[in-house]
Amino acid sequence: MLKRNVPVPPWGLAVTAILSVQLGSALSVGLIEDVGPAGTAWLRLSMGAIILLAIGRPPLRSIRRPDVLPLLGLGITTGVMTIGFLAAVEHIPLGTAVAIEFLGPLTVAAIRSHNRKALAWPALALVGVVLLTQPWQGDFNLTGVAFAALAAVAWGFYILLTQRIGDRFTGIGALTLTVPIAAVTAAVVGIPQAAGHLSLDILAAAAGLAILLPVLPFALEMLALRRMTPTAFGTLMALEPAVGVLLGLLILHQQPSAIQVAGILLVVLAGAAAQRGGSRRSSKKQAASPADLDFVG
Repeated sequence: MLKRNVPVPPWGLAVTAILSVQLGSALSVGLIEDVGPAGTAWLRLSMGAIILLAIGRPPLRSIRRPDVLPLLGLGITTGVMTIGFLAAVEHIPLGTAVAIEFLGPLTVAAIRSHNRKALAWPALALVGVVLLTQPWQGDFNLTGVAFAALAAVAWGFYILLTQRIGDRFTGIGALTLTVPIAAVTAAVVGIPQAAGHLSLDILAAAAGLAILLPVLPFALEMLALRRMTPTAFGTLMALEPAVGVLLGLLILHQQPSAIQVAGILLVVLAGAAAQRGGSRRSSKKQAASPADLDFVG
């Protein structure tokens, strides 16, 4: 007889979420070619907002005056982070963009640990990024690196603001409030960039990408965090740059060199090591939310 209710291990949920995030990023490259990075961000965030509002109700009655600025800040930061990351992917390989962006949350984790030795991990990751980007080469793409750095800074603020909002809103509620704001933020640049290039095929592609990122990863991460510690979850999230390189190779045919592979390994090592002291102590409702440890990029 077949066994029923075979539980999926929490690490399996987390890894699937990582794959969904990076697959959504890799598949966004085709849409970027049609409507530009800002146009892609606007469409993907708008479709994501529609899906989230269809499955969840915004907790409007729970909003208090002190919540307004953090909610606006988180929504705007999400929009900037998404545009920055997609603009980076337009210029540099996916794995490199993920690794640079990863410096943001890695630095936040190190600072939050209140241990000066923890600052060695962002420094180690920075060495890995240097090996990835190879600024001594003639094909160094400053534009792509600058956009990825913008996404890294935005991701750092995103985590801090998410923690503030996470103490007030749980589950999907925060996303139903902030993703629409992010879509409006991206619309400022995205609508002019996408104007004249929209079609039913592009809208359908954007809807599919929105499911891959952020809808499906958030659901999987929420389930995973119910059954594993934030530190363990964060350690798994350190695999994102490596997964980005793998999918960049398989889908986008972006072949990393040996020295770039070494750079990715340093970033992954630094990310995993930083989690030893980077978890957040529970304050009111929960120790961490999925958005504390992952991204919308």
